[in-house]
Parts: sequence; C-alpha cells; structure tokens
Amino acid sequence: MKRFHVHAHVEDLQASIAFYTGLFGAQPTRVESDYAKWMLEDPRINFAISTRGGRPGVDHLGIQADTEEELAELHARTRAAGLAHLDVGQATCCYARSDKHWVTDPQGIAWEHFRTLEDIPVFGTPGPAAGQESACCAASAPRGQPVGIAVKPASTCC
Repeated sequence: MKRFHVHAHVEDLQASIAFYTGLFGAQPTRVESDYAKWMLEDPRINFAISTRGGRPGVDHLGIQADTEEELAELHARTRAAGLAHLDVGQATCCYARSDKHWVTDPQGIAWEHFRTLEDIPVFGTPGPAAGQESACCAASAPRGQPVGIAVKPASTCC
C-alpha cells in the first residue's frame, strides 16, 4: 500500500519536533541532529522535517511505494500521462537508500515517487548528482505542462 509523503524545511528542529509530536499524537520514528520523520498509519503518511535546504516550508511532496511493482506503476503512470520526469534510480537521501524519480508540477512543486530500500547512518551523498539542485531532495525535474483540464474560477476557500 502506498503512503503519502511530505518533507518540510524547518528553522528550529526541536520546536518543530515538539509541535508535530503534539499534532500527530506520536513520537517521531527517526530523529537525527538535522532531521525527524514520522511514519504514521492514520493517516498513512511519511512526514519528514529537516533543517537542510532553502526557506522554511514545504520542500516537496511524494508518494512512497512499498513494493517494486507499486513504484513501477507510479513510473508508468508518469510516462503514460506524458509528464516530464527525472529518473534518479538509486539515491541516498534523508538517511535512507531509495529508488526514485521526480516530477515537477506547473507551479514548481516537486513530487517524489520512491521506494525505500534501507535506512543508512548519513543524510545523503556529499554533493548533487547531475541535474539535481541538491544531493537528493526536490530534484529539478522539468516543469509539468498544462493538460487542458477545465478549472473553476478561484474562490475564497477550498
């Protein structure tokens, strides 16, 4: 079963851990000096925060696959939709080794599709791979294109 993923940059890790622990009613499943992660079952989400990266806020969104087949399905869906994507393959990031690819929506929001293979003791590789802004998170995939779906005019609420 797939899991929704959110990664946010924070300025104060300890204050953020205290806030999200209270919000989720659960302790983080992993804490490092620059990173914390909650693997929640209700709702089914991989929520991570770190002090690495740009300005505070949402860094990227994603879908975490549990199996090779689920990741292949996500990749096939990306290709079938004609979405520009960046295949990374195996990467080390966020204290894990994963298979992944990235897409970026028309607004510039990075989406990661990945399958974690194992936990590792370091945040990631020492430098960016070719075509990436950072060593692992929010890779610079080409931006998506509008697909011609009618959108209702903006309103004051969702």
